[in-house]
Amino acid sequence: MATIGFIGAGNIGGTVARLAVAAGYDVVVSNSRGPETLASLVAELGPRARAATPAESATSADIVVVTIPLKNIDQLPVAELAGKTIIDTNNYYSARDGQIAELDSGESTVSELLQALIPTARVVKVFNNIHFRHLAKLGRPTGASDRSALPIAGDSDTAKAAVTAFLNDIGYDVVDVGPLAEGWRYQVDTPAYGLQYAAEPQAFQGVPGFSLEAARPAGVDEVKGLLAQATR
Repeated sequence: MATIGFIGAGNIGGTVARLAVAAGYDVVVSNSRGPETLASLVAELGPRARAATPAESATSADIVVVTIPLKNIDQLPVAELAGKTIIDTNNYYSARDGQIAELDSGESTVSELLQALIPTARVVKVFNNIHFRHLAKLGRPTGASDRSALPIAGDSDTAKAAVTAFLNDIGYDVVDVGPLAEGWRYQVDTPAYGLQYAAEPQAFQGVPGFSLEAARPAGVDEVKGLLAQATR
């Protein structure tokens, strides 16, 4: 079974690592502060996990989950990520990341920026449109009637197949949106950006219909419908 590497071990990274270990994967986790700061997470994850530097995590892994703020992607170990299948979980928040002209104009998408930074990598966009608490709760066995779907986008069919298999193992169906250029369909402020996985609608950061605690399944057809509603 493939080894999953993590560059970034925050809410999304930690959640995906837990799901991966539960599904039988080995994981190598890293962050910007050093392996020693990940001792508690590794202890929680158990013998299938170890901490490393970002470069070591990239080198050791078959699939690398990049889950750091967009403003920090120029700090990634580019040489070690060359040729790798990368899961990009990122979103663009201008208040955090500063204004990025290519994204403001629609000339590019978030994951295309990462692809341009590491041209030989195979970037697949996923996990950016689901809250980590919902992600932790909604995984279901293959064939379950209440299985949720996550959208993916990428320019490599081989990479998308590998990521689809991983998502299946951790409990999720997939909606393939197409190339990375179509990743805008589930970026921030689109209909498919997260609310479909939230139960007990309430206001969250000014957005109606988003509960941090309660999750609801959203299957393939629902996610496809929301993606189709996206406009630029």
